[in-house]
Amino acid sequence: MRLRTTALGLLPFLTLVPQVALAADPTTPVVDTGTTAWMLTSTALVLLMVPGLAMFYGGLVRTKNVLGTMMHSFVAMAIIGVLWAVCGYALTFGHSTLGGFIGWNWDYFLLRGIDNSIVHGVPEYVLAMFQGKFAIITPALISGALAERVYFRGYSLFIVLWFLLVYCPLCHWIWSPEGWLFKAGAAGVIDLAGGLVIHVSAGTSALVVALFLGPRRGYPKNAMHPNNLVMTMMGAGLLWVGWFGFNAGSTVHSGLDTARALTMTQVSAASGALTWLIIEAIAFKKATSLGFVSGILAGLVVITPAAGVVQPEGAIILGATSSLVCYYALIMKMKLGYDDSLDCFGIHGVGSGLGVLLLSFFIRDSWLTDAATAAGHAWSALDQLKIQLLGMGATIALAVVATIIICVVVEKTVGFRIDEQAEVTGLDFSLHGERGYGLIGSDS
Repeated sequence: MRLRTTALGLLPFLTLVPQVALAADPTTPVVDTGTTAWMLTSTALVLLMVPGLAMFYGGLVRTKNVLGTMMHSFVAMAIIGVLWAVCGYALTFGHSTLGGFIGWNWDYFLLRGIDNSIVHGVPEYVLAMFQGKFAIITPALISGALAERVYFRGYSLFIVLWFLLVYCPLCHWIWSPEGWLFKAGAAGVIDLAGGLVIHVSAGTSALVVALFLGPRRGYPKNAMHPNNLVMTMMGAGLLWVGWFGFNAGSTVHSGLDTARALTMTQVSAASGALTWLIIEAIAFKKATSLGFVSGILAGLVVITPAAGVVQPEGAIILGATSSLVCYYALIMKMKLGYDDSLDCFGIHGVGSGLGVLLLSFFIRDSWLTDAATAAGHAWSALDQLKIQLLGMGATIALAVVATIIICVVVEKTVGFRIDEQAEVTGLDFSLHGERGYGLIGSDS
C-alpha cells in the first residue's frame, strides 16, 4: 500500500519528464505561457473595443439611426473576421509580392499552415487573432464619417474593398518584416499599434468618403443632437480599457516594454481628457461630457504609434497637444462645412498623425543609441522624423487614391448614398426594420 501511495504521489512529477526533455531541445519551439496568457488577454481587450466603438458612435447619432450606426461596427466583426482568416493574414504577413505592394503566403491561406506554429513563444494562432482584431476595428472607425446616410449593403462592400486595397497593403508595408517601410532608415517607421496603419489611414479615408457622399440632409442648418451621451461615455470607457491591449499587447511581450506601453497609454489618455476640459473651461466656462470623451480619444490616438518609445513626460505633452490640435480641427470642420459626422478625421486622422510625427522628438535616448548601432552611424530625432514623414506620405497617398476608387465602385454597383426618403425615415427602420428604443418613432 505504501509503494502504491508513493507512486501516486510521484505521478504529477513523472508527467513533466517528457515536457522537460522537449524544452531542453533547442530546436523545438516552446510556448511561453506568461506571454501567451497576456496576448490572449490583449486579443480580448482589442475586440472589446469594437462594441465600445459601437456605443460611442451609436450615442452620438439621432434616435432613428442608432441601430444602423452600431451595426456598422458590429458587422465588421463578421465580414472582416472571415476575410482575415481566409486571406487577410496571408496578404499582410506573407512574403512580399507585386513589387512589395502586398504579401502572400499559401501557408497562411485559411490559416492552414500555422496549426502547430509557435512564434516568439506564442502559438501563431494567437498572434493571428490579435492582429485580426486590429483589422476589424480599422474600417469600423471610418463608419463615423458616413453615419446616417449610407446603404448597409454599400457600407458592407466598402469595408471589404477597403480592407483588401488599403488595410492589407499598408499593414504589410509597415508591420511585416519584409515591408519597405518596416525596413526604412535605421529601424523602420515607428508605429507600435497603428498610428498610420489604423488611425491615419482610417481618418484620411473618412475625409474622402465624407466629401464624396456630401453632407446629411439638413446639415449644418438643422440641429442634429446626440441621442444618448450616457452610452457614448460608456463606449469611451470601454475604448480606454481596451486600448491597454491595443498598445501594450502590440509589444508581443510580457515584460518591461509591455509595462512602458501600458503606462504611456494611461498617461496620455488622462492628459488629453484633462486638457480638453481646460479648453472648454476657458472657452465656455463649463465642462461637457462630449468634450471629455473627445479628449480621451485624442490622448489615446496620439500615443498609439508612440507608446513604445516615449517616456511619461512625452506622453503628457503628446496627450495635451493632441487635444488642443484636435479641438481646433473640429472648429475648422464647421468652418469648411464638410460633414465628417462623428469626427473620424478630426480626432483619429489628425490626432494620430500628430503622434506619428511628434514622437520623433520624445524618443528615449537608448532607442536612438540602438538605432545608431543598427545604422552604423549617428541617428538623430530629425533622421527619424524624415522616416516618419515618408510613412505619413505613403499612408495618405494610398488611402486617398484607393478610397476614391472604392467609393465610385460601390456607388456604381450596389449604391452607397441612401435615397432621401430612407434618410428622412432613418436607417433603423428603413434598412433594418427595427427601432432602437422600442415604440419611439423616427425623429428629425
